[in-house]
Amino acid sequence: MTTLSTSLDLRTRFYDELDPLLDAHPDVDVVLAVIGSGYMTRAIERHPGRVIDVGIREQALIGVAGGLALAGRRPIVHTFASFLVERPYEQVKLDLGHQDVGAVLVSAGASYDVSAGGRTHQSPADVALIAALPGWTVHVPGHADEVAEILHREATGTGRVYVRLSGQRNSRPHPVDGRLHLLRDGGDGAPLVVAVGPMLDTVLEATADLPVRVAWTATPHPLDADGLRVVDALVEVADAHGASPASAALAWLLAKGCTAPIASVSRPEQLPALLAATGLELTADEVAELSIIAKARLVASEPSTKGLF
Repeated sequence: MTTLSTSLDLRTRFYDELDPLLDAHPDVDVVLAVIGSGYMTRAIERHPGRVIDVGIREQALIGVAGGLALAGRRPIVHTFASFLVERPYEQVKLDLGHQDVGAVLVSAGASYDVSAGGRTHQSPADVALIAALPGWTVHVPGHADEVAEILHREATGTGRVYVRLSGQRNSRPHPVDGRLHLLRDGGDGAPLVVAVGPMLDTVLEATADLPVRVAWTATPHPLDADGLRVVDALVEVADAHGASPASAALAWLLAKGCTAPIASVSRPEQLPALLAATGLELTADEVAELSIIAKARLVASEPSTKGLF
């Protein structure tokens, strides 16, 4: 379970979650290299020996995490992105990857967030570097509530995970299920813009007057390729009928015999697209095509259109 913290700052929310996280998961340890220790006083006091500060030794930071993982622990490793990914990159590759053990790396100061710290504190290539190594999942949450959900979920896992925390954030949380979520339909033939993590609000504002579709994900690696294919298929079917992808998805569910599909909207102006589905008749080939892709990410096989708005 998560805390009742109301902090909207992603890094602060991470620190707030550590104490209840250690309570809930006795196999979890937190490993630091000085940075962040001043924000973890409660967790350090209540869980002696489970918050390990190795000092300003970032290579050792990853090495200790690898040793803990080999001993059956679930290490959560934290410092600035440049010190978590770039400086100990060989240790990330060997002590975690080559030994095939899991850890959750949680960075702060994404990209140029700590620009005043100089080039040593900047890490615009962190996601690309982690994605170049096999077996990693990269999450880039855009809201504090997403941070909490990802952290508690990954604490129960065994894989290698990188969570990138940014100083930028969106106004509200979105699902962090690894899927691609189509949030705006731009009309027939509109290109697709994929926003990642905290860039969503910026992208929506920048494209407000443009005929583009906007999709969002908090997990850029591995990218939801199946979701992209589903978007393409839905858009193709929708365009053929002069309808929206949401209408096409609902019409497909109705054609499959679902009498009460569950759908939701975030704005009143999206309601007509849902209501239009009742009068949209798909061809047998279109129903078959969408059914084949229904196992993919964006359109769930259960009666739901979650993710279309």
